[in-house]
Amino acid sequence: MANLLEQLLNALALAGLLFLVSAGLSLVFGILRVVNFAHGVFYMLGAYLGFTTVALTGWFWPALFVVPPVVGVLGAVLEASTLRFIYGRQPIYQLLLTFGIALILEESIRVLYGPTAKGVEPPALLQGAIDLGGLLYPRYRLFLVALGCTVGVAVWLFMKATRAGLVIRAVAQNHEMADCLGANVARVRTLVFGAACALAGLGGVAAAPMTTAYLGMGIGVIVDAFVVVVIGGLGSIVGSMAGSLIVGAAQTWGAFYLPETAMVIMYAVMGVILVFRPWGLLGEEE
Repeated sequence: MANLLEQLLNALALAGLLFLVSAGLSLVFGILRVVNFAHGVFYMLGAYLGFTTVALTGWFWPALFVVPPVVGVLGAVLEASTLRFIYGRQPIYQLLLTFGIALILEESIRVLYGPTAKGVEPPALLQGAIDLGGLLYPRYRLFLVALGCTVGVAVWLFMKATRAGLVIRAVAQNHEMADCLGANVARVRTLVFGAACALAGLGGVAAAPMTTAYLGMGIGVIVDAFVVVVIGGLGSIVGSMAGSLIVGAAQTWGAFYLPETAMVIMYAVMGVILVFRPWGLLGEEE
């Protein structure tokens, strides 16, 4: 039972991190119809900026509130200066552009920070372990579970219960009609792209104390995030939650019980779901 509880909590902690990345990826595709290959680099940028913030202030908590807006503003600027001009073209242009942006940002990070990994200490409040009925479990991983749940509920409520969320859903469904009704489609797209990058940056800050900030950390997470989005359904926040839980459980329990086939299990689950629902668990058939 102790092992089962530990692996369950590990799966939830991993799912929390995956949701922070996959939610933004799903939003960008759902509203902008862009598969953003640079999304993982914004996650990595968040981790490095979190390291810088902690080094300058000596505290971890300011990084959670300062870094995501900074990453979001950078993403909004890039969308307004590059992606905005190729929405009407073939998807290959978007893929090549976002891939090029990813290469430029990653090389810029390497030049600024160097090739060595940067460690980030968790706050004193979240260091050590807590006793859960005989199981000593790291406090920081429990914080990741709580952070993922909090952000997930907040994003869902924003999309479903606010006027801004209504406008975003209208643009996603029919941007031409939304434009005729007075919505500023270009501004909505820019804000959504910036918000998605901010979520990725938040995920990078949260992951840094557990994995350190290192070059290439965005590659692994973007692959997992794509799997999450495909399983949950493109453009669905609730689908991203469900996909994150499935991928987190497949990776965690697979690595514990069948370490040699952990990655195979994740892709096998995705394949089975796509056979019966090609548009994902909670995606909408188009």
